[in-house]
Amino acid sequence: MKSRTTRTTGKRRATRAKPLGEYQRKRDFTKTREPEGSAARKKSARALRFVVQKHAASHLHFDFRLELDGVMKSWAVPKGPSYDPTVRRLAMEVEDHPIEYNTFEGTIPKGEYGGGTVMVWDRGTYEAEDGGGAASLRAGYERGDLKIVMHGKRLVGGWVLVRMRRDESDRAQWLLIKHRDETADATFDIVADETTSVATGRTMDEIGSRARRVWTSNRTPRKAAAQSTKKRAARKKPAAKR
Repeated sequence: MKSRTTRTTGKRRATRAKPLGEYQRKRDFTKTREPEGSAARKKSARALRFVVQKHAASHLHFDFRLELDGVMKSWAVPKGPSYDPTVRRLAMEVEDHPIEYNTFEGTIPKGEYGGGTVMVWDRGTYEAEDGGGAASLRAGYERGDLKIVMHGKRLVGGWVLVRMRRDESDRAQWLLIKHRDETADATFDIVADETTSVATGRTMDEIGSRARRVWTSNRTPRKAAAQSTKKRAARKKPAAKR
């Protein structure tokens, strides 16, 4: 009988072998216009990006995503971030998401995994607090003590993600905490004060009411693109001579 340590090690190796395997397995891309994605090549010259998406699924929460090693490391934060250093926000680690998810704003169809409205609540770049680059971020993530500096439109300054424990499915519970720096503010409730998209300026209700426009980037889903190409070809086809 395999020990729990052996099973856990096996799961982590599988995750490294196919970073977006779990993300793709959970979704039917013929029904949702979320990006199917693939792990991007590492680009050390460019600043790493982050996105925070407000997500009205079965329960309203915030999806906190950090780019690392070609994917978006992701956590579900039920109450959203807080600028109060004394407040510790639970952050449940979820599957890695593709880089393309950074621009996803719209609706996931009801009945599909994560069905509901998604808003780009904040975005920007981030870096390791100690200036050590991706290697430092990777070590902090593996260690369960990920100290970062954020350069977003709403989230700025120092923050830390601290891993607490893992459950039976090897999903980790973390805490998201604001560092005590010049940007900390115990009187500022950013979740209550900031309720629109940084990408489109829309509210959750406005995004949800436009259900047909579930993908706000310039990318077109493959099936829709093929159908659009056929329609254009049909319109351009010359009429038969009599």
